[in-house]
Amino acid sequence: MSDPIQVRAPRHRGIYLLPNLFTTGAMFAGFYAIVSAIGGHYAVAALAVFVAGILDGMDGRVARLTNTQSEFGVQYDSLSDLVSFGLAPALVMYTWALSSLAAYGPVWGKIGWAAAFIYAVCAALRLARFNTQVGVADKRYFQGLASPAAAGLCMSFVWTMEKFDIPGPSVAFFAMPLAVIAGLLMVSNVRYFSFKAWPKGDRVPFIWLIAAVLIVVLLLVDTARVLFAVAVIYTVSGPVMTLWGRATRRRRARRARVPE
Repeated sequence: MSDPIQVRAPRHRGIYLLPNLFTTGAMFAGFYAIVSAIGGHYAVAALAVFVAGILDGMDGRVARLTNTQSEFGVQYDSLSDLVSFGLAPALVMYTWALSSLAAYGPVWGKIGWAAAFIYAVCAALRLARFNTQVGVADKRYFQGLASPAAAGLCMSFVWTMEKFDIPGPSVAFFAMPLAVIAGLLMVSNVRYFSFKAWPKGDRVPFIWLIAAVLIVVLLLVDTARVLFAVAVIYTVSGPVMTLWGRATRRRRARRARVPE
């Protein structure tokens, strides 16, 4: 009789280390932002979210450069984004300013944590929608405000206020709509330029080098206010670009209906 055939156990597929280390670093920065906010170090918390944004932008590029893309990396990156750009900004905003609304009554207290929750759940919905549209959506534009940009808007506001010694409770009634608007823009159909399709070649106009140098200098002079100004301009650019595009299409439609 022949020996029984030995069935090999299925080999477990490993994961790529380098890009997932950057993703883990981004998640750690987001977690550190939460811990810092609980400890009352709000400027440090805001800075940690920006560090998470830098690491989040690097993991995908590292994966493409080293040809180490994987489905695991995509899903892990989304979970990291939820922590760093969803939960962390929501909790920083709540501990810094929104929790103080409870001083105006129990209803205002509920409105405060509800505003933070709206931001967090919109970030989760934004990431879920983005994952379902990978390979289908136009890479030149984002549908809705990207979660790192929304986090940058809120955290640059916190950082700016902290720099000028303006406590969160004194601007709580401004922080509340800011968090809600940032959250709703994430799940909106407003288009935002993604910068993923730029530059199209290896060379760029010389003026872009000068602009990059000026931005770096401004960031060194006053990092918090420059980041907040850039975040506000980018956030406003989406509705402006969307409304302009709709108006242009309407004008073209009217011209097409006019008989010659």
